[in-house]
Amino acid sequence: MTPSEIRTAVLPNGPHGNGEWLQITPGERFKIRTSVEETEGAFATLKLVADPRNGTPMHVHKNEDEHFIVLEGTLHIANGDQTSDAPAGTAVTVRKGVPHAWCNLSEVPLRMLLVFSPGHIERLFREVAARENDDIAAILDKFGCLIVGPALLEGAYSISSPRDMT
Repeated sequence: MTPSEIRTAVLPNGPHGNGEWLQITPGERFKIRTSVEETEGAFATLKLVADPRNGTPMHVHKNEDEHFIVLEGTLHIANGDQTSDAPAGTAVTVRKGVPHAWCNLSEVPLRMLLVFSPGHIERLFREVAARENDDIAAILDKFGCLIVGPALLEGAYSISSPRDMT
């Protein structure tokens, strides 16, 4: 399927899309909305919910662009050298190779759609959710994702410093 065919096609919700909620780290969960299999690799869409003070460390995707579409709350994001707040109804694009990090500074959950193009990184999220230990460096490396710095907010919860749920 070519990109122009995808723009005009009605994509089916196959067995991979609209699945169950999976946890990246306590306080951050996702659901595959449009699977990479449904788009023949062109893109994948995830719905992500992050609790207050959750986010990611500074990282780089070597292989894909990442598009954030904010549904509820405010996304605090560093995109290269720029830091901004993106409220509900806005979108932010991070090009492949650009260091970025995000977090939820508000007191309410942040709800977003994430679109990755191409979409093969969807498997990274599935593998991180299924991991049995805290060593995720090999998973990240396998999918061309590198952690290159700390979270935007000191004390933020992320895969590098998870929330204690005991």
